[in-house]
Amino acid sequence: MTLNQKSPSIFSGSRWLVTALGIVVAVVLLGSFVSRRDDSVPVRAAVVQRGTIRSVVSTNGKVEPLRSLEAHAPLATTVKRVLVSEGDHVKKGQLLLQLDDGDVRTQSARATAQLKSAQSSVNAIQHGGSQEEVLTVETQLVKARNDRDSAARNLDALRHLQQKGAASGGEVKDAEAKLQSAEADLQLLQQKQKDRYSKPEIAKVDAERSEAEAAYNAAQDVLQKSNVRAPFDGIVYSLPVRQGVYVQPGDLLLQEADLSKVLVRAYVDEPDLGRLAPGQKIEVTWDAVPGRVWYGSVSGVPSTVKLHGTRNVGETTCIVDNKDLKLLPNVNVGVTIVTREDHMVLTAPRETVRLDDSKPYVFQIINNEVHRRDVETSVSNLTDVEITKGIPENAVVAVGSINAKPLHDGLSVRVVH
Repeated sequence: MTLNQKSPSIFSGSRWLVTALGIVVAVVLLGSFVSRRDDSVPVRAAVVQRGTIRSVVSTNGKVEPLRSLEAHAPLATTVKRVLVSEGDHVKKGQLLLQLDDGDVRTQSARATAQLKSAQSSVNAIQHGGSQEEVLTVETQLVKARNDRDSAARNLDALRHLQQKGAASGGEVKDAEAKLQSAEADLQLLQQKQKDRYSKPEIAKVDAERSEAEAAYNAAQDVLQKSNVRAPFDGIVYSLPVRQGVYVQPGDLLLQEADLSKVLVRAYVDEPDLGRLAPGQKIEVTWDAVPGRVWYGSVSGVPSTVKLHGTRNVGETTCIVDNKDLKLLPNVNVGVTIVTREDHMVLTAPRETVRLDDSKPYVFQIINNEVHRRDVETSVSNLTDVEITKGIPENAVVAVGSINAKPLHDGLSVRVVH
């Protein structure tokens, strides 16, 4: 067999050898790849850093005037004049609104007359009668004293004469009777001057005076309320009536408030009441003024719990400066009560801290491995926690694995950003 005849088999064997060698190389490379495969767990991580952490109670509240006037109709009548508009700034003493007070003035005049009459009766009792009666009694007293004194002198003279035999016993007895009569008349007048009126009469006069005073005071009160004046500088924030309308007793006429300072009433849910303390900072926000924050402080811890809608709440209040008058009465606001605030402390995301039998710990990442570190914590909120011991500043801690694999001490990890 010639060389040309043998060549095809040689070449075929060579191709087979090359193929075999390629397979071996592929297997070796695959084994090398498998042996070098990264079996570390991908995790998210955070850095322990210094900063400010706050523990807060977030709730809602309502704005109320700190000083306010609510004027109500004292009787059924018509609105005579309305001198202001809603939103007007008014000064102390300024007349704001008038009711038709014609009937009231008539009642006031009648009550005044009744009061004067009652006072006159009281004065008569205190002085023993009217001026004419007093003068008459005093005149009668003078005459009665003179009559008594004259009867006494006449009796003395007759007794001396009787001793000398110049007067009879009958004349002396007649003189004694006249003296006794004169003394009786004098005592009667003195008693009349002292006790001119009986107790029932005095009681009746006192009752009439009390009734007259009550009627007078009531009339003056209605008259005053029929002319509404501003008791202080403020803003008219509610004016539900207009000139000429008819109002019933008790109808709201006008509301005025001094809004330079307002009271915010916060509704704190029952589970959060134990975290409150007087003096804690309060931050107030209102959706109508985005980005604006008003500040106050907790005035006191609620002592009772009441139903507010579907919630059991305690109410706490704070006074807020409102010099630009942006906060309006009766608006609903957001309230944040800062129960604690620490500055320049180590903080980490709350989800990095785990619990083992109520003992907190974190997984610190060192050289692509996680290592358990027991820690001590303090203030926490919905996102962060303060770490007071167990981990250094700028330490990298694991938040959690990407593939949901559990972490354990010594586990190889790689941080995924």
